[in-house]
Amino acid sequence: MVPSPTAGIRGQRSLLRQIREALASGGPAQARLDMVVRIIAQSMVAEVCSLYMRRAIGDMELFATQGLDPNAVHVTRMKPGEGLVGEIMRLGRPLNLSDAPNHPAFSYRPETGEDPFHAFMGVPLLRGGRAIGVLVVQNRTERVYSDDDVEDLQIVAMVLAEMVVGGEIAHAGPLSGIDLVPQKPERLKGARFAEGLALGVAVLHEPPVAPSQLLAEDVGAEDARLKTAISELQAQIDFMLEGQHGLVEASYEVLETYRMFAHDRGWNRSLEDAVRNGLTAEAAVERVRSEHRARLGQARDPYLRERLHDFEDLADRLLRHLSGEGGKKRELPDNAILIARNLGPADLLEYDRTKLKGLLLEEGSAASHAAIVARALDIPCVGRLAGLRDRVSENDPVIVDAETGEAYLRPRPDVIKALQARIEVRLQRRAEFAKLRDTPAFTRDGAKVSLLMNAGLDVDLDILDETGAEGIGLFRTEFQFMVAEEMPRFNAQAALYERVMDAARDRPVTFRTLDLGGDKVLPYLEAEREDNPALGWRAIRMGLDRPALLRLQLRALIAASKGRALKIMFPLVASVDEFRSARALVDHEVAWAQKRGRPAPARLDVGAMIEAPSLVWHLDALLPMTDFVSVGTNDLMQYLFAADRGNPRVSDRYDFLSPPALRALETIQKACAETGTPVSVCGEMAGRPLEAFVLVALGFEALSMPPAGIGPVKQMVLSCDREAAHRGVTALLRSTAGSIRNEVETLARKLYLAN
Repeated sequence: MVPSPTAGIRGQRSLLRQIREALASGGPAQARLDMVVRIIAQSMVAEVCSLYMRRAIGDMELFATQGLDPNAVHVTRMKPGEGLVGEIMRLGRPLNLSDAPNHPAFSYRPETGEDPFHAFMGVPLLRGGRAIGVLVVQNRTERVYSDDDVEDLQIVAMVLAEMVVGGEIAHAGPLSGIDLVPQKPERLKGARFAEGLALGVAVLHEPPVAPSQLLAEDVGAEDARLKTAISELQAQIDFMLEGQHGLVEASYEVLETYRMFAHDRGWNRSLEDAVRNGLTAEAAVERVRSEHRARLGQARDPYLRERLHDFEDLADRLLRHLSGEGGKKRELPDNAILIARNLGPADLLEYDRTKLKGLLLEEGSAASHAAIVARALDIPCVGRLAGLRDRVSENDPVIVDAETGEAYLRPRPDVIKALQARIEVRLQRRAEFAKLRDTPAFTRDGAKVSLLMNAGLDVDLDILDETGAEGIGLFRTEFQFMVAEEMPRFNAQAALYERVMDAARDRPVTFRTLDLGGDKVLPYLEAEREDNPALGWRAIRMGLDRPALLRLQLRALIAASKGRALKIMFPLVASVDEFRSARALVDHEVAWAQKRGRPAPARLDVGAMIEAPSLVWHLDALLPMTDFVSVGTNDLMQYLFAADRGNPRVSDRYDFLSPPALRALETIQKACAETGTPVSVCGEMAGRPLEAFVLVALGFEALSMPPAGIGPVKQMVLSCDREAAHRGVTALLRSTAGSIRNEVETLARKLYLAN
């Protein structure tokens, strides 16, 4: 008689329910684990079933077995990476062998009595991509377990991991000392993305599926839910792509790739198989997500790691479709610290910023979307925290120390007390800065320094008055594009620019045209894979190659001005020809508006950002063409030192306060002074008091910075004697040292104390 195709499904569901009942039953924890391996061995027709769990020190320990010598339980241990079990932990994926003793990683342990067994299949117990144990079945005969057998054991391992970690057994008996969930205080060193201090509780950007929601009550209903959600997800992505036809001359490779993954038969089949084997749709998504993390997370190829991000985002979107709450903001505790591997452009904005106190990222860079938004929202952020997501659990107490670039997980009381004292000091300093809000920024010897604010989001406009900024020295227009799922139309662009000018009232606003490319990739714009995107097709290069895109933005800016003064700045200009071409597009759009009887700006200033070192030696040709320039120190320094600022291996190898960097800035300032060209600095240097001290000493009179930097920099300006600072810094420029930071600190302290 041919078995029914649903017989295997019913058997799998029965097995999962037996495991759940065994773990939920009373009695000692060891007895329950022993019962679980007996049930699995019987169901899988295996002569051996063994469960290994990872101790906090990293060793793998035999915790339960059916078929091996029971005296080996809690005796047999293997070091990290040792034996076949260690190999499974290292790889994070199954191992299926017909003759295990002949595998090079095989480690013979006589106390287990496993000599007769040749067939071996082991799968990792994964939780959030982190392996916490290994489940093994063995048989005497040499055989290769089928793909269905592997799939079945993976399902069992996933459910077992969640039930052990999420249930009361995790804290009972022998399991109380193993590495199920991190419990000890830990300090992780990362990189500061957005300054500040915060103490709160961990909120996982991808909340785990509760153990009670793992097993399906009705497989048919779960299968239907999953298929409906997948169809909705595919339709959403198809709409994102098709809605852009005709707007831009692009092939949309990025979104096409994304759509390909959403329609990928392998991904869909893995999800459907997991449901048909007895999981809920949500649990199926988490199981497949864990597999991808374990497999792709170890990839060294950055392209493959980016594909992991694509699958992560697809999983998140699919879970939102399953929940039916895709458009709702997630409820947060009052002191939430968001924990994520990485965040997309709009993710951070979906959370209630009144309750979000800090952000910790496993990946990212200071120039990433999430970091820029965090700075705009004044949310402390630390990134590049290796292993973060697998070392923290929901509701763990967490400290974000974005002064030192560290994260404290489950901190000790003395660490919390020290942090609270530092937070109090910061609050007192903020109160001092607030008192200076309406005080003009003059140095002690009477030099005026204009302090401006960097912006790019609607939320920035709410705090413009609070900061005491004299205007917006850099409005990053690409943010509007980054947080949207499709290209912002003309009306949406014009409406935002008008709101910005209305909020600024009579204060100046400098709009930077789209600075896309590099790490700022949009899903609806063509983007080919580049070996070095920082030096590739980005910023003004993209705008000149896609003039329709740039002209639409210029047209929106002119319309939003409604006859008011307008300042437009082009990013990453590397040659005078690029600026000449870009300015011609501005003139064309002004003429276009006037021809149709629409008001032209009362005054139109067009400028360039000096970020490419090539312009430093061609200022004599550039400056007569411009109405103003602004120095983007972030890019200028990375190109000057040939060090990718988004690469943690090289980004800290150079110092802004070094003779070559400061000599380049001095060259720019002197050329602008000689030609009467207004110049400002809008990179990270401008918002740091010590670096700003040097900029003032070099003669710069306009600095644009994140909102949080205005108070500290104004306090520095008010205490500074510019002429004395100029003499001291000029003398230091002749130094042969790689950095003069210590000397600058000594000079600044000396001048401050002298006053």
